[in-house]
Amino acid sequence: MLRVIAIDGPAASGKSSTAALVARRLRWAHLDSGALYRALTLALLDNAETNELVPASRILALAEELPVRLVLVGTAFRPEVAGVDVEEAIRGERVTAAVSALAALPEVRTWVNAQQRRAVAEHARGAGGIVVDGRDIGTVVFPEAPLKVFLTATPDARARRRLFQRGQDVDLELVERESQALAARDAADSNRPIAPLKPAPDAVLLDTTALTLEAQVAQVVELARQRFPG
Repeated sequence: MLRVIAIDGPAASGKSSTAALVARRLRWAHLDSGALYRALTLALLDNAETNELVPASRILALAEELPVRLVLVGTAFRPEVAGVDVEEAIRGERVTAAVSALAALPEVRTWVNAQQRRAVAEHARGAGGIVVDGRDIGTVVFPEAPLKVFLTATPDARARRRLFQRGQDVDLELVERESQALAARDAADSNRPIAPLKPAPDAVLLDTTALTLEAQVAQVVELARQRFPG
């Protein structure tokens, strides 16, 4: 049996935090699919000779030249660019502002998906399980995963979480502005022609609006123990 848990959901739904903690509880590995898109974006921003839109073929050639890759460090896959760990660098606003455009390119998505499948296949040789989070893991990347979970939460709840993570004051005006931005992101992700954001037909829907992180982690861990006995 493929020992993969696919956790999908919209922005700020708690995918990565939940996946990382679930993996820790199960003593499995964790792969954040968004990290590879971000690492590729960082590589392009640091190496592009122009601000014009770069062809996908050039982006992927750069990814192979540097290279951009996933490396298993302990129990987590970390993104590297030219042999350097870029986990911290890819979380900045510079990358955040540019990653969506790059991730919308079909050729880029195909390349990233292949890297993720390769990483999981290599890890599975040691009979280890892996928790993968993203926006199309259960529908496109690992549709055969035995356990698929789709996290949801209201835009308002997600806005509050995101502002709290940034260390910003959670006042009504900021919450409304962030909530609107997340709702617009949801609409764009759900209606894109390539790998739209949606739950897999057999995914477990988990509304985290009123749940603590600990509670949602506990629910996914219980589901995992039911699907992967022993």
